[in-house]
Amino acid sequence: MTDYREADLSRVRTVPIAQRANKVDPSLLARLPGADRRFAAFWDALPDVLAARDLRFVANRIVAAAGRRAVVAMLGGHVIKVGVGPLLRELMRRGVITHVAMNGSAAIHDFELAAFGGTSEDVAAGLGDGTFGMAEETGREMNAALAAGARADAGAGEALARALSARPALPGGDASILVASQLHGVPVTVHAAIGAEIIHQHPTADGAVLGETSHRDFRRLAGALPALHDGGVVLNLGSAVMMPEVFLKALTIARNLEGGRPVGFTAVDCDMQRHYRPRVNVVERPTQAGGRGVQLTGHHEILLPLLCWAVLDRLNAA
Repeated sequence: MTDYREADLSRVRTVPIAQRANKVDPSLLARLPGADRRFAAFWDALPDVLAARDLRFVANRIVAAAGRRAVVAMLGGHVIKVGVGPLLRELMRRGVITHVAMNGSAAIHDFELAAFGGTSEDVAAGLGDGTFGMAEETGREMNAALAAGARADAGAGEALARALSARPALPGGDASILVASQLHGVPVTVHAAIGAEIIHQHPTADGAVLGETSHRDFRRLAGALPALHDGGVVLNLGSAVMMPEVFLKALTIARNLEGGRPVGFTAVDCDMQRHYRPRVNVVERPTQAGGRGVQLTGHHEILLPLLCWAVLDRLNAA
């Protein structure tokens, strides 16, 4: 016969609740809408717990860094597709974002939106007959811009921004990060994964050009990172693999050349789900020597406008 032992709950030791430290009290709870319907009132009414507290912390660190330390924004393509570009442009115009680093997808969506007034095709439909990614103008113009950039010793981001600025018409120019980099003098770099982007499958693609311009941008990103030291912010917005890997290598170059700097910065990952590489390569490892890492999880089209509005509202109130 099996012998089952049971814990005797009558012998359990309890403690007075007054002696217990609580993590939540009424001062931290969300507040109902009142007569004040400004964004600032909504922001202040958010609960002061968990992700809402982290979101406030990140906004405060960006505001504190504005005009004093680097704020580096690393972008994945989905961030552009869901319409956050105009908000990031305003942060560039205000001198908050000091460097933009894009993966190849972000650059393509931004270029198409600016030059042709639309982006984001139906991948499944095009894959069936082999036309996915085969838009003639996208491949021809972007590859030509990169080739011209290679001849002029420019990086990929600079080359694409110059090409857009030289176009006679820009139907979506007001939403473009690349165009804003030219307008406001904010460096932009593009970091290609050869074979991973649609312009690489076009007849005009040149591997040497892709490698040369993207490697120059890698060196430029590494050159921008020391300005994060002691108060800067790096934001990984929607890149699960490419930008976290590039950032980690660029950071080690910066520290190699600058005596261990930068340290003491805030590293933030914003994505729809949590991935290993952003957590380890952006949030955790880079801040082990000082600073703080934060992960904010949510849909880009909701989370990033909240963050951008909070920063702009704080700047406007200053």
